[in-house]
Parts: sequence; C-alpha cells; structure tokens
Amino acid sequence: MTSDAVRTRSHALLALGRQDKLLHFRVDPDRLEAAADLVVETTRAAYPALDVPPHSRWRHFEFQGVDRWATLAGRQSWSAAEAARAAFDLAIVSVLLDAGAGTQWIYRDRATGAAIGRSEGLALATLSMFANGTFSADSSDPLRADAAVLADLPVERLRHGFQIEPANPLVGIEGRLGLLHRLGRAVGADPQTFGRHDRPRPGGLFDALVAGSDGRAIRAPDILAALLLHLAPVWPSRLRLAGVALGDCGQHPLLRTGDTTDGLVPFHKLAQWLAYSLIEPLRWGGHAVTGIDGLTGLAEYRNGGLLVDTGVLVLRDPAQAAREHAVGSPLVVEWRALTVALLDELLGRVRRRLNRDAVSFSLAQLLQGGTWAAGRLLAGRLRPDGAPPIRVVSDGSVF
Repeated sequence: MTSDAVRTRSHALLALGRQDKLLHFRVDPDRLEAAADLVVETTRAAYPALDVPPHSRWRHFEFQGVDRWATLAGRQSWSAAEAARAAFDLAIVSVLLDAGAGTQWIYRDRATGAAIGRSEGLALATLSMFANGTFSADSSDPLRADAAVLADLPVERLRHGFQIEPANPLVGIEGRLGLLHRLGRAVGADPQTFGRHDRPRPGGLFDALVAGSDGRAIRAPDILAALLLHLAPVWPSRLRLAGVALGDCGQHPLLRTGDTTDGLVPFHKLAQWLAYSLIEPLRWGGHAVTGIDGLTGLAEYRNGGLLVDTGVLVLRDPAQAAREHAVGSPLVVEWRALTVALLDELLGRVRRRLNRDAVSFSLAQLLQGGTWAAGRLLAGRLRPDGAPPIRVVSDGSVF
C-alpha cells in the first residue's frame, strides 16, 4: 500500500525479465535507447525551452492555450484554503472519471466546437459538469463536490455531462459511476477527515494533509498513503489481505516473497495519478511538496504501449496482441510492472540527453514531456484508431 512497494515489486519482475524468465514478455534493454530518443524528440517538440510542467490532471484543463481552471477560479473570491478545497474536489472527481474512454467516444466542447476524445475530452467534460454544479448540494455554490450528492448521483447526470448516446458510447460508464458513489459514501462516513471546516467533501482532504504535516513540507508519497488510507473503500479491489482491500493490485505467479504477500504486485495507478494531481493545489494553497520522485511512473497503456511499440517489450506469443486481456491477468500484470520499472530506467537516459539532473527534471516531467505523449504518438502512427498495442478489457476503474 505504498509507492515503495509498487517500485520494489515492479523491479523484481524486471529482474526476472532481464534473465528471460517471464511468462509473457521478453525484455530487450538495447531498445531503451530508441525509446529514450523518441521521448526526447517528443518532449522538445512540445516544450522547446524544456520548461516541462508536471504530469497531472491540470494539464488537461489547459485547452488551446487557455487555462480554463485558472479562468474559472480567478472569478471567485476564495481564500487560499477555499481555492485548494475546490481544486481538490475537481481533481479527485475528474481523476476517478478518467479511465480509458475507448476509441469511439468524443466530447463536443461548447465553447470552441472542437471534438475531443480520450483523457482531454473526459477532463473538459468533468470541468464543465463541475462548473455547472453537477456535484454540488448548494445551487449558490456550484464549484464544489458534496459527499451526499456524489453518493447518490444518478447515471443520467453523467450520461448528459459526457454527451453519451448510442452513436457516442463511452466505455465503462457504470464503473465510473460506481467510483463516484463509493467516493461519496467514504467521504460522508469520515467527517473527521473530510469535514474539518465544511460539509464532508473530497476537498476536505486538503485540510487533513495540512494538519498532518505540522507546518512542514508534505511528501508526495504521503499524499498517496493518505489517498489509499482514507479512500480505501473507493478503489476497486480484486484482492484482499488480512481483511484489507488492496485496491489496484495484481498477482504474478513468479513473484515469490515467502510471506503472506507472496505473488502480490501493487500498482495504484489511479491513486498515484491523483497524488500527482494534488501536488499543484497544495502548492497553490501555500504548502511545499517534496519527494515527488518517490511516486512511480504510471502503469497504464500509453506508457506501457510506448515500450511495446519501440520493441523494449516483446510478446513471446505475438497472437496475444489480437486478444483482449483481463486487467488482472498475468500478462497484463507483467506488462504493467515492467512499465513501472522501465520508466525509472528511461528517466536516467532522458535526463542525460536533455542535460538535466534529478532537481531540474523529475519523473513527473518525464511522464508529461514525455512517455505518455510519445506512447500516444507512436500508437497513432502504427494503428489507424491509435489504440494501444495490447487490448485490455476496461471496466472504467483502472486504465
């Protein structure tokens, strides 16, 4: 239940891969050089001055040169803490709704008329819903998410907000709604954490993190730990250990530890994506955040697709690329773990090419610059629909 565990277990599987002992993938470390070249090329194209912002949900609210959240928040007469709570509300709800959208869905942006798919479309749709008070219990205060509303949100509101219709299907709508319902119930049941200065709301976690820091800088891995602790009922869990739901955690038969955690490979992809996305609101609220590289790369299909499409990872059975795989299958667990570990290895190569060090170029910047964009770019070059090289059955709650 920590980012250290994610990293340690992922590197253990990579060590097996380097010995050519894995079940589904071969690892070609020589191809990391080509992958690093593509990441550098992609990063320089998007950020010529190398002023790469951190990877987070906030990048998706910056559309066509306009920071829509900054514009919306700038109209409010909030204190720093009130602004941070609202930003937490939006980030938490938006990240939970950010699983893969599928290749057919688009969001028609009413402000520009643009048709936007995937994560960017999901972000703008949730920002619009948030601005319109979809998640608020107070019509005079729309820019908030209340536990009571989230816990009982009708599916029709999501369908309307995401513009879903037969000709515009969105993958995993019931899974997304289930996440919001569980979020509302978890927040409402824990007012000591989420209702210190307001009605229970996800944004109350800001106050809990600040109180727990005792005025010191907040470590990024501690943000993840708080999310996994206080939002434990929210994360879909296929596995339990000693009665504890493990959230986004898989099993692999070759990972032997000789204890009760034998075979377990944690990822916590959505929770880590959310942890990255809470760093900026904490800073906006006047609090320093340290140890960002203590989080890991995200075990999702753009980062993982980059490694497959550049030949770093090679399926032992090429026919598996034509099949759909369950997210908990050993093949997908192996793919995700190798992705986390190899992102660490890519980071050093990219830093050297950019003449940057650990202070000036973080893992969050690698993801943003970066591996996620390069993975999407290469997928678009290789497949007409831009789909990942390995198909995973999505329930709207992991990828």
